[in-house]
Amino acid sequence: MSARARKQKGGRVFLVGAGPGASDLITIRGADTLGRADVVIYDNLVSPELIRLAPPKAELIYAGKRAGSEKNIEQPELNAMLIDHARKGRVVVRLKGGDPFIFGRGGEEAEALARARVEFEVVPGITSAIAGPAFAGVPLTHREHGSFVAFVTGH
Repeated sequence: MSARARKQKGGRVFLVGAGPGASDLITIRGADTLGRADVVIYDNLVSPELIRLAPPKAELIYAGKRAGSEKNIEQPELNAMLIDHARKGRVVVRLKGGDPFIFGRGGEEAEALARARVEFEVVPGITSAIAGPAFAGVPLTHREHGSFVAFVTGH
C-alpha cells in the first residue's frame, strides 16, 4: 500500500495529521487541504482553530474517541463514510491529531480506501511523541546518550 493511491476519478480523501495540538503546527499542505475540503471528519485531539480553516460550506463531522468512553463512530462506519463521501465527488479531509499513521488508525483507513479503489493521499503531521520532547528541549536521540526511539501505545 502506498501513501498515494490513484484509482478513481471524482472525490478524494486526504488523511491529514493535525500536529501536536497547537493550531500553528499543522503542515502547509495540511492547512491547504483543509481550505479545499467539502467534508472534514475530525478527531477529539484536533484544535478547534484548525477546524476554522475549512471553508464555511464544508460539512463538519466529529468522529472523536476517548479511552474509556463510548465511541461516537465505530471504525468500519467511519471507513464507509470516507468512501461514500469520496464516491459522491467530494474532497474529504480526515483530520487526525498528530500524525495519521502513529496510533491513529490511519493505516486502517488507508487500507479501506485502497480496497475500495478510492483516491487518497496521506499528509503527515508532527506527532506529539516527537513534538513534546522537542518543545521541552529534550532530544530523543543524541550521539552520546541515546541511539534509538520506540513508540508504544498507552492503552
